[in-house]
Amino acid sequence: MPSTTAITVSQLSRLVGLPGAPAIVDVRTDEDFDADPRLLPASSRRDFRTVSTWTSDFAGKPVVVVCQKGRKLSQGVAAWLRHDGISAETLEGGFEAWRDAKGLLVHSGKIPSRDPSGRTIWVTRARPKIDRIACPWLIRRFVDPNAVFLFVEAAEVPDVADRFQAVPFDIDNVFWSHRGECCTFDTMIEEFGLESEALDRLALIVRAADIARLDLVPQAAGFLAASLGLSRMFRDDLEQLEAGMLLYDAFFRWCRDATEETHNWPGAGADKQTGASR
Repeated sequence: MPSTTAITVSQLSRLVGLPGAPAIVDVRTDEDFDADPRLLPASSRRDFRTVSTWTSDFAGKPVVVVCQKGRKLSQGVAAWLRHDGISAETLEGGFEAWRDAKGLLVHSGKIPSRDPSGRTIWVTRARPKIDRIACPWLIRRFVDPNAVFLFVEAAEVPDVADRFQAVPFDIDNVFWSHRGECCTFDTMIEEFGLESEALDRLALIVRAADIARLDLVPQAAGFLAASLGLSRMFRDDLEQLEAGMLLYDAFFRWCRDATEETHNWPGAGADKQTGASR
């Protein structure tokens, strides 16, 4: 009988990158992690030996626990989480099953150091429109769901980065920036090792809109219009970021699931009340 407290690789892969995705907790031993220091998207490393001290961090969130093979460590941690009232499942087959199925993995060595609260801190220019919304979306959905983003005057980005131990992005002469005709979003996908057809498709749309090459892909013009419209709707950059997250969520789902779907006005053979074809 299938386990009622486990999720399969295929089931979890359908949730990764979506706003309602479960929190993923990696409890592999240091030895197993050092052998392959990649992480499932948006996952966090935790010590299984201290589980009783950190379960409250996941209160109110669904959790998937991952160890090397999906056995004692993940099952014990998930059971403890459930004991503390948290909805927790294990990943069937663990990290090895995810890796062998070519599941999306993040190069942990490229993830910046975290603050005392476990968050990565990023800083960029104020008044974001395309790339500076795309990058936070990618980070929160695939790297660090709790990432902090600081928007400041362009001239102050380097000093703010220095004083507040933040990572500068999408400005000149920093690591996380444009490279040739590729925008910062492309750079992050490459450096984090996020090999995904859906993300590559989205990156082309973002790039075309960001560098004003609307001829590259049909969706670019509409994407640019929506991005510019959002920038006129909000004076507060963080409010604009939150609104923009939904735009990127929608385009990601289209890139992943709906590129072949079309929409037409009902034809002559459609039901007049429901619009359904007979």
